[in-house]
Amino acid sequence: MFREDYHLHTNASSDSEAPAESMIEKCIELGLKEIALTDHVDFDDRYTFSDYNKYIPEFIKLQERYSKEIRIILGVEIGLDNRIKDKVNDFARSFPFDFIIGSSHSVALYDLYYDREKYFSLFKDKREAYGFYFSELIENIKTCDTFCVYGHMDFVNRYGIYSDNSLSYFDYSDLVDTALKLLIEKGRGIEINTSGFRYGVGGPHPSFDFVKRYRELGGEIITVGSDAHGPEDIGNNFTAAYDMLKAAGFKYVTVFRYQKPVFKKIGKR
Repeated sequence: MFREDYHLHTNASSDSEAPAESMIEKCIELGLKEIALTDHVDFDDRYTFSDYNKYIPEFIKLQERYSKEIRIILGVEIGLDNRIKDKVNDFARSFPFDFIIGSSHSVALYDLYYDREKYFSLFKDKREAYGFYFSELIENIKTCDTFCVYGHMDFVNRYGIYSDNSLSYFDYSDLVDTALKLLIEKGRGIEINTSGFRYGVGGPHPSFDFVKRYRELGGEIITVGSDAHGPEDIGNNFTAAYDMLKAAGFKYVTVFRYQKPVFKKIGKR
């Protein structure tokens, strides 16, 4: 049933030590037929990212080497922030990516990992902090529009500092609906990112209610990715992700060619 993993990192990402070959060979072992390597590009001096003028020729060699066993898509995960929209958009347009994940790793230039305490200290409570995250996400969709799907849309709860970091769609439904409608209007999608299971948020990013609401509003473009940074996490919890897709009313999962969505029927293929 599970033929694709559309969110994978290698040691070209600053937070992974896994050679690309180890990731690809594990995917082949698992029976996957198509993957997207989506290494990080974040415009923050605390992160490094590859020189894509050098990265792409090496990527093409890997594509060719494994072409008989698996389709490997040139992807990237770009950290979005409307305050640096020109950097984001210029980079995305500079290379021939098949697939781009846009993610909110930072909010108002506060990185949610490195600046966790600083970010959450700006707000009186969780409701305000999470609400601001979604208001910034909306601005990112409006201004950083060079992406295919929005990554781990409810990511902010991963790094909360509260006794209860849970995040319910219903507490932010007006903001989330605005974001989802903008994505649909712009021909962009969302992902089901199964890393939420291993990061202790109790399910994937985003949770079921986000996915269901996206479908109710007419959303069709949706990918599934493990956000694996090592071979051991590839394809993890995909059964739960596909059950969620079907329960939300999806009959298709999405792959990409030249940043254009292609719909694959869920089930045996």
